[in-house]
Amino acid sequence: MKAIETKELTKRFGTFTAVDHISFEVEEGEIFGFLGANGAGKTTAMRMLSGLSTPTSGEAVVAGFNVYSEAEQIKQHIGYMSQKFSLYGDLKVWENIRLFGGIYGLPEKKLREKTDELLQTLGLESERNTLVDSLPLGWKQKLAFSVAIIHEPNIVFLDEPTGGVDPVTRRQFWELIYEASARGITVFVTTHYMDEAEYCNRVSIMVDGRIEALDEPAELKRQFQAADMNGVFQALARKATRGE
Repeated sequence: MKAIETKELTKRFGTFTAVDHISFEVEEGEIFGFLGANGAGKTTAMRMLSGLSTPTSGEAVVAGFNVYSEAEQIKQHIGYMSQKFSLYGDLKVWENIRLFGGIYGLPEKKLREKTDELLQTLGLESERNTLVDSLPLGWKQKLAFSVAIIHEPNIVFLDEPTGGVDPVTRRQFWELIYEASARGITVFVTTHYMDEAEYCNRVSIMVDGRIEALDEPAELKRQFQAADMNGVFQALARKATRGE
């Protein structure tokens, strides 16, 4: 079974087509990069796949569930992390872990075990009672990612998770992504950093609501005769006719 399957997936807002007949598949355990300039339709597509928005037309199955009729089941089998909102800053570290673990339906005993396990794994045992707003941004992002997969979901959606983070911390964050993928969790990630595209198994690039390229990073660079993924992205982004 594929982790994600879409066919002609489309979302319109009035006369504006935000996502225009996109078709692709994502393998279980794959790290799939979903790229595009602002306004390309990435976030709208991700909202449909995560059960937060109903498509206008087309088909999509996520973690074995239909986006039209089984959106609530999809939500139970995925994790989600956004750059804009992932944690409650006015709660302590351990309170955030327990809050989100509870939201994801972990039983009390498992929740206690997972809280201690995460604090130890992330090296945050001494910061257990620290308010999240007091943590450095890099630690917040690592904690947010760990909380997003605390329930071992089939798929985790990451919407620009490393925005504003320094390069060293970004690389450490990607180590967490690799570990999750090795455990069989499918990672669906959007990013503005083209060096991060190199870390993905495969990458798609959206332009004006359509997927204009999809392949392994090395193959995309060969196809577009580019030295790096930034060159590929620039070649495609020049075709865009709409902004944010």
